[in-house]
Amino acid sequence: MANSTAEVEIADQSAHSISPGARLLRGILRLWETWGIGVVLLLMVVLMAFTVPKFFTISNLFNIARSTSIIAVLAAGMTVVILIAGIDLSVGSLVAVTGVMAVIGWNFGLAAWQAVLLGVAIGAIAGILNGVLVAYVGLAGFIVTLAGLTAYRGVAYALTGGRPLTAEGKLGFHFLGDGNILTVPVPVWIMIITYAVLWFLLERTTYGKRVYATGGNAEAARMAGIRVRRIFASAYAISGVTAGIAGVKFMARVQSGQPTAGETYELQAIAAVVLGGTSLMGGRGRVISTLVGALIMGTLTNGMILLNTPFFTQLIIQGIVIVLAVSIDRLRLRYVR
Repeated sequence: MANSTAEVEIADQSAHSISPGARLLRGILRLWETWGIGVVLLLMVVLMAFTVPKFFTISNLFNIARSTSIIAVLAAGMTVVILIAGIDLSVGSLVAVTGVMAVIGWNFGLAAWQAVLLGVAIGAIAGILNGVLVAYVGLAGFIVTLAGLTAYRGVAYALTGGRPLTAEGKLGFHFLGDGNILTVPVPVWIMIITYAVLWFLLERTTYGKRVYATGGNAEAARMAGIRVRRIFASAYAISGVTAGIAGVKFMARVQSGQPTAGETYELQAIAAVVLGGTSLMGGRGRVISTLVGALIMGTLTNGMILLNTPFFTQLIIQGIVIVLAVSIDRLRLRYVR
């Protein structure tokens, strides 16, 4: 009996004891969760300002915001999907399909707003299809959207014959890609509005609470009366809508329908989400932090371009950033409760 009591005491001590290294790591990760992503962006901007010629100029900062806005909008919708512990690998291909459809609509004589609405509607329909297959058919989100990644890209090639689709005259919605309002690029305004809407939806509505509950524990959410399937389907629908917005913006910027548009964008969007602190396991994260993550990716890319970094090196560095982001996420799950 004495031996049993001693064993229990030893087990209790080992269970409650935390090494100084683990305690330090936990503290660092907690600080990272609160302030880390913003500090990284600030430090990166300061570093670039002192080391990269012509980086810290108004025109270049606007250029960063404009070029980042497409990935940022994709990442906003991706955040909702990842919050429910899902994934959407189809968004890059949807950028091509939705943008091409908007250009086709314009060429067929639709008004500018109708062509834009067509592109966004196609994205919404594709997102709903993904959501139905995941939520109601029971297929894995990874498989469904991986299939979408290839299938939607094939649709984009089929619609254009594998070649860029030239717009007839100047696109009526070109201002979505190259316009300015109060000296701020229109793509940046669209990005800000997208994040404002999703911030309100996720943090100030009952729907947002249900998204977090579903991502945290889908079974418990179901027992609490939340219609989990609807939440899953709606998350993928939102991702489809943001992909449609990004696709229209992309084509408005390049003034043509590009079947190759959006390649690898899904990976960059996921990286931005995870860099922003949203857990790949679901139920934890903030959409505003995703915006900061996207700006970090955009700032890094812009700095490398200004330094004439070879494209293959840029890809390698982006891959390393993705691995680091996922590693930080795993560490937070392990040490921060």
